[in-house]
Amino acid sequence: MHKTVVIDIVGLSSNLIGEYTPFLKRYISNKHLQTIAPMLPAVTTSVQSTYITGKWPDEHGIVGNGWYDRTDCEIKFWKQSNKLVRSEKIWERAKKMDPSFTTSKMFWWYNMYSSAEYAVTPRPNYLADGRKMPDCYSHPAALRDELQKELGQFPLFTFWGPGANIKSTQWIADATVFTDKKYDPTLTLVYLPHLDYCLQKYGPDFSKISTHLKEIDKVVEDLVNYYSGKGARIMLLSEYGITPVNQPIHINRVLRQNGMLGIRVERGLELLDAGASRAFAVADHQVAHIYIKDSSVTAQVKEIVSGLPGVALVLDREAQKEYHIDHERSGDIVLMADEKSWFTYYFWLDDAVAPDYARAVDIHKKPGYDPVELFMTSKARAGYKLLRKKAGFRYVMDVIPLDATLVRGSHGSVRADQSFHPVLITDQPVGKTELVATDVYDVIWKQLTE
Repeated sequence: MHKTVVIDIVGLSSNLIGEYTPFLKRYISNKHLQTIAPMLPAVTTSVQSTYITGKWPDEHGIVGNGWYDRTDCEIKFWKQSNKLVRSEKIWERAKKMDPSFTTSKMFWWYNMYSSAEYAVTPRPNYLADGRKMPDCYSHPAALRDELQKELGQFPLFTFWGPGANIKSTQWIADATVFTDKKYDPTLTLVYLPHLDYCLQKYGPDFSKISTHLKEIDKVVEDLVNYYSGKGARIMLLSEYGITPVNQPIHINRVLRQNGMLGIRVERGLELLDAGASRAFAVADHQVAHIYIKDSSVTAQVKEIVSGLPGVALVLDREAQKEYHIDHERSGDIVLMADEKSWFTYYFWLDDAVAPDYARAVDIHKKPGYDPVELFMTSKARAGYKLLRKKAGFRYVMDVIPLDATLVRGSHGSVRADQSFHPVLITDQPVGKTELVATDVYDVIWKQLTE
């Protein structure tokens, strides 16, 4: 087996490679760049699971970054157990052929309790007094302590939220090199999220993202130079491109106005009661899963959503098969937005009664993905909250606005222009002009074995 590194540059598409990415521009001049047709859904956990299993979501079961658990009657986002991916992983196949084969998963998702020998992933400490402390999880467990002794505490608050910046991506890259030097794994999978932040905030507006492009370009250059020196085979790829958007679709508000949502009022604030809802949506970028408890309203729900501006596809169970997303975890109806639109999770009709988590970075409580977490209402308010924290007082970091029109970039749709498709960059041609997501597995396998 050949030593191989797969560097996932989140959000990279061919239209971004140029003046502000001088290393990547030079690098691809004597390499082979192919685009990958976006899969449904073109979101992190689904695409990564397809890349490392060679299966579609209807087989591996990762139908989005989150979904509705019909048994628990809970919407669950950003879970971490690798057991959720219900297909053999590429390193498990390799291990059968070569017992000495080892794998390092550096921040690729579903990283906990996998069969990979080495893994590092975000994992905050949630304290009894309500505080959330930056931290990460590793296997073996001692690796976390070694990394944080060498590199400092994992900068969780720059990994996501209004403070997201290059520091977290740089930490991941440095941790990847540290782990490689210590263990020399055969296969390394490394996730570099930096472009995800600026592209969702600003879209492909070079006047605002040029500095971010230069930053990620330098991180990639350093990683490529390191692995070239190790004689490793190097693959650069992305999971999706991020297209400009200007129209949020408040799908749950529409369902509520048609009598489908169950709402609870707690302390004067509204909460979505998924288990009591006749139908509700789990929003995930440009895809939304609608779960229907009362089958008698299925036709009505389908009619309601089919006429919504910005909705490009309405997939019932039969139609989902064409897009390889027909799985028990999928919604009874799956929606895809058009190129300029995306789905919010918002379900309240009056901001005054929005739940407390709506104004906070709270990826596990929100019943859907919320890119508005990248924005901040007031630095002064955030500073005041931090002073309360340092003084030992309880506090809520409620600094996130409730204005979905701020978001300028999204992904998830299969209908993006090819210039926004994800990319694969390899030393050797792969034999196709444009790949589909399952092809990436075969390309990685050939890098390892041929």
